[in-house]
Amino acid sequence: MKKILGIAGLLVFVCAVTALANEHFYDRGNVENLIRRSALFGVISIGAAFAIVTGGIDLSIGSVVCLSGCLLPWLLVEHGWPVAAALPFVLGLAALIGVAHGLLITRLSLQPFVVTLCGLLLYRGIARGITGDQTVGFGTGFRGLRDLAAGRIALGDHLGLPGVPMPCFFIVAIAIAAGVFLNKTVWGRHLRALGRNPEAARYAGIATGRLTVLAYVVCAFLAGVGGCLWVLDVNSAQPSDFGNFFELYAIAGAVLGGCALRGGEVSVVGVLLGAATMQVLRNSIRLIEAIPQQIEFAVIGAVILGGVVVDQLVRRAAARRRKG
Repeated sequence: MKKILGIAGLLVFVCAVTALANEHFYDRGNVENLIRRSALFGVISIGAAFAIVTGGIDLSIGSVVCLSGCLLPWLLVEHGWPVAAALPFVLGLAALIGVAHGLLITRLSLQPFVVTLCGLLLYRGIARGITGDQTVGFGTGFRGLRDLAAGRIALGDHLGLPGVPMPCFFIVAIAIAAGVFLNKTVWGRHLRALGRNPEAARYAGIATGRLTVLAYVVCAFLAGVGGCLWVLDVNSAQPSDFGNFFELYAIAGAVLGGCALRGGEVSVVGVLLGAATMQVLRNSIRLIEAIPQQIEFAVIGAVILGGVVVDQLVRRAAARRRKG
């Protein structure tokens, strides 16, 4: 709870500072865009949290976003697949990628860092190969499908109130499902136990291998969902840069939200707040003229490092209190 309050306080602070520096921060268009981007990045941040809670990491999230986001319009527009076939195929492929990651980690005892780093290169290369490294998109078609990500529900346009972007409904559903799984089921408790001490979990009879595979399946699947939603929102994808550094934002959102990189700790609410904080930070860098936009990644890197340092200090303080 303390971590959640801390990240919520940081989010409010960044919003307040940005609003004081630029009065356009609270413009309806900017607020709607922030909500939409926070929801989209929240999807992949929850996926990253599933990998992190096991004590692992997934560096291929951005490339899975790229592959999924390029495949969907490529199948629909270039090859005439029906939506009912293309969407399940793309999401199923993302899930299979997670299965492959999990099996390589559990059956061959490969390090998650190595497996997913190779995936980072492999899946983007595949996306560039099948599309001929050309931009793909929906053009003026598939308007109804695109409304799933690009649409909004108006709350009071005549009053200047921001609408509710459609991705909010996806992230709420995903967050509820993830929260129930992690906090209300035996598998969620086992997943935390796996992250805290894999050997002890194994001796306790927990199916650590299956849980690890499940965690990476969820991570890759949500990256696929994020890729589909993102391309539906922006209407085009260039495989050479689509989804670039998305794994950075996903991991940063999860870590800021209270996921310990050593594993064993996760808070879905915290992850959502962390993802929102990352997007507000990006927006602040663009709106505050005194901050050069070129240092965006430096700011994000500093935030991630700060989150890791604070987490380590909190752990040490808690350990000292237990000994005392």
